[in-house]
Amino acid sequence: MEAEEGTQQPQLVLAHKLFLLTQNDVDDIEKVRLRDEVFNFIIANDMAPLYETLVSNKIFDLDQKALESMLAKIEEELKKLDEKIADAEENLGESEVREAHLAKSLFYIRIGDKEKALEQLKLTESKTVAVGQKMDLVFYMLQIGFFHKDFDLISKNIDKAKNLFEEGGDWERKNRLKVFEGLYCMSTRNFKKAADLFLDSISTFTTYELFPYDTFVFYTVLTGIISLDRVSLKQKVVDTPEILTVIGKIPYLSDFLNSLYDCQYKSFFTAFAGLTEHIKLDHYLHPHFRYYMREIRTVVYSQFLESYKSVTIEAMAKAFGVTVDFIDLELSRFIAAGKLHCKIDKVAGVLETNRPDSKNALYQATIKQGDFLLNRIQKLSRVIDL
Repeated sequence: MEAEEGTQQPQLVLAHKLFLLTQNDVDDIEKVRLRDEVFNFIIANDMAPLYETLVSNKIFDLDQKALESMLAKIEEELKKLDEKIADAEENLGESEVREAHLAKSLFYIRIGDKEKALEQLKLTESKTVAVGQKMDLVFYMLQIGFFHKDFDLISKNIDKAKNLFEEGGDWERKNRLKVFEGLYCMSTRNFKKAADLFLDSISTFTTYELFPYDTFVFYTVLTGIISLDRVSLKQKVVDTPEILTVIGKIPYLSDFLNSLYDCQYKSFFTAFAGLTEHIKLDHYLHPHFRYYMREIRTVVYSQFLESYKSVTIEAMAKAFGVTVDFIDLELSRFIAAGKLHCKIDKVAGVLETNRPDSKNALYQATIKQGDFLLNRIQKLSRVIDL
């Protein structure tokens, strides 16, 4: 099933609802509503293969009558589609044959039959000549990959799309691919590359089948904050008109971004607390929730400490609106993990920063590599002497 222009692909909306049904943080009343919506959507679209999977995973109880009805409708529709393919092959041209095969592919996507959909899309590809149409088939495969969280399928098709672009391809599809790849990078914890791809697409976004523009801005801000330095964040995110027009619609996001840039740390923590539920209940960000929480705290603590050679723990706790014990515990963890370059003087109640000297680090690395090279040369000379 194709999404209308400007709307999210219905199957990806369904994937998010199925994700929410598995989360303990979602209220039982909300789950009842979601379960009804999902069931009604499955029945309306004859998604028997998906329904059988959900029943086997104990998300739904088996309704044999509903299942049989869906299977009968699927059989009837497939018969019609096969007749159209046969008619096109006998009486019509190559483009009509391709369209008939594509219709069958989209039907398998609609009913949630992953394997048959991929098989039929490959068959449709064999009937396709134009690069643009081949790219469209790749986008369908990518949507299937995101629905099923099949990152191997997504990775292969992104590579395939890039190879197709070497043969030719329009800018609109190329920009769409950037968003697909950005979502893949974010879903596999490559936030730096995701931020770069999202920011490249901010003014050309047309990939509404994946998510609405509000969600796209949400992802762009979150990935940008932990990937960009302060100057780049100002230029590419804080002052970007496309982000400014939307950011106010997303609760806490504007405060989250601006309070970090303006060094209003107490406000930042308040906004961050408000955003955590949104991040935790996001289909793609949920697996990285704890990682993101650590990374953003590293960014904000590093930014605060950058202004000082030494600062009291009490002053830092006051700036963040938390207790001294909390800051002490937090920083000790990050220092031990090598995330922060400072040390705690517990007796004096002071933090002393020890920023790494990049030139000195380069010098030490050169010395180490030089020693390694000399050792290898000495070993080699002994072998040659023999």
